[in-house]
Amino acid sequence: MTTTLVLGAARSGKSAHAQRLLADRPAVTYVATGPQPDPDQDPDWAQRVARHRADRPQRWTTVETRELTRALMRARTPVLVDCLGTWVTRSVDQVGGWEDPDRAREHLADLVDHLVVAWRHLPVDAVAVSNEVGWGVVPESPAGRLFRDLLGAVNARIAAASDQVHLVVAGRVLQLDDTPVVPAAGRW
Repeated sequence: MTTTLVLGAARSGKSAHAQRLLADRPAVTYVATGPQPDPDQDPDWAQRVARHRADRPQRWTTVETRELTRALMRARTPVLVDCLGTWVTRSVDQVGGWEDPDRAREHLADLVDHLVVAWRHLPVDAVAVSNEVGWGVVPESPAGRLFRDLLGAVNARIAAASDQVHLVVAGRVLQLDDTPVVPAAGRW
């Protein structure tokens, strides 16, 4: 089976590309890692989720969860995970890690160890989408810097465990070299 990590910036086309990679499959399990939208509290998030839902083929099954490893282990059809960035956010939220970065790093390192094992042993093709957030300015807030660093480490670990890595920039897809520079058990 083939695993592919699709990276890109906001509105780069990464989700559309990921969906195209599995478009010909009769069934796909779409693992949505973000929180359920509440239009009253965050109308922008609700609109984003609605747009993603509308873009998915009707024949795909959606699993909305933060239990990503468990969802992968249960998969019996090709899987599309969208996205690792929201999964990281929810995982840090789960342990109050924004105020305790060491706790966040420890918690996420453990989760990613399990995720990498599941990713490597999937019995089906899988595509994961993630944000590439490390190319801009250094975030002003400690939480922003923590998120950037954690997601960068997660992306490197999943990339090292993937058969293919695609980078989507301005709607164009680049297939990245298959020589990882970060070891499978990178620093947090």
